[in-house]
Amino acid sequence: MELTLWKRWLLVGVAASTFNAAAWAADKANVVILATGGTIAGAGASTANSASYQAAKVPVDKLMLSVPELARVARIRGEQVFQIASESFTNSHLLQLGKRISALAKQQDVDGIVVTHGTDTLEETAYFLNLTVHTDKPIVVVGSMRPGTAMSADGALNLYNAVVVAASRDARGKGVLVTMNDQIDSGRDVGKGINIKTNAFASQWGPLGMVVEGRNYWFRAPVKRHTMSSEFDIDKLDQLAPVEIVYGYGNVPASLYEAAAAAGARAIIHAGTGNGSVADRIVPTLQSLRGKGVQIIRSARVPAGFVLRNAEQPDDKHDWVVAHDLNPQKARILAAVALSQFSDSQNLQRVFWEY
Repeated sequence: MELTLWKRWLLVGVAASTFNAAAWAADKANVVILATGGTIAGAGASTANSASYQAAKVPVDKLMLSVPELARVARIRGEQVFQIASESFTNSHLLQLGKRISALAKQQDVDGIVVTHGTDTLEETAYFLNLTVHTDKPIVVVGSMRPGTAMSADGALNLYNAVVVAASRDARGKGVLVTMNDQIDSGRDVGKGINIKTNAFASQWGPLGMVVEGRNYWFRAPVKRHTMSSEFDIDKLDQLAPVEIVYGYGNVPASLYEAAAAAGARAIIHAGTGNGSVADRIVPTLQSLRGKGVQIIRSARVPAGFVLRNAEQPDDKHDWVVAHDLNPQKARILAAVALSQFSDSQNLQRVFWEY
């Protein structure tokens, strides 16, 4: 059920003195908060529990009420799309969420959208939306590293900053954004780098900007194709191609790649060492799978840098694709979207350069 912050305040009997009438002035933006669960909606056993807690416990109405300052920024309403920990996200969840965002973005009474999300797969969802939702309205994905019950909880400020960005005209046209730890990052670039600190999310190319005391400060803009300029459209996308990731390591067996192909994978992301390196004993297996129509995409398990085409393997000779600077999980998202539309390796490599 859709809930407005104003209606909820009336229902719970919040004193009139806490209501800022100016917040509902005609010039305030309309922002919809779509809640999906995660740590930002989590609860721990005590205030000392910042790393051990239960995710996806707090519903969207209570989440909004926990940050009354939101009313000074925009007119808010919320929807509970899912209530799950983000490691449980599937392709079906991505499609459902994307279609709901697309529908909301078409409404004249919606100026921006915030998605609250667990941090484990937040970067994947943000990139998927960046690829598929055709709108120039701000879409901001936000989470937290600590539950709201922790004494050092980060979710309230992260959510406040997300609404600030979603309500801002200067955030339009910049693709899907992620606001964590005062930073504004591109949903395309950002990744989770640590699991127990509030500065967990970063891009190797740096943030797009920052939010400080309710104001946006921008320093760069995305250059890769996204949202309005994307050839992929969530409204025409009903399923994602099956794509699997195989993690490279010193003793990795060829049977893992064969098993992924046998399970129906149309592409395999090789999360290789270094520059997407492939062990010599694995090369014949990947060549054979490519000959059977499975796309082979070389990514890297290292957290920074990018995979150079033909630098570690003769990709042209093998008809393999390189993921450029996309990590394995984001490479999976792009391949799953792209292969739902075409199947040739030339176009697949093109989109890895362009997106």
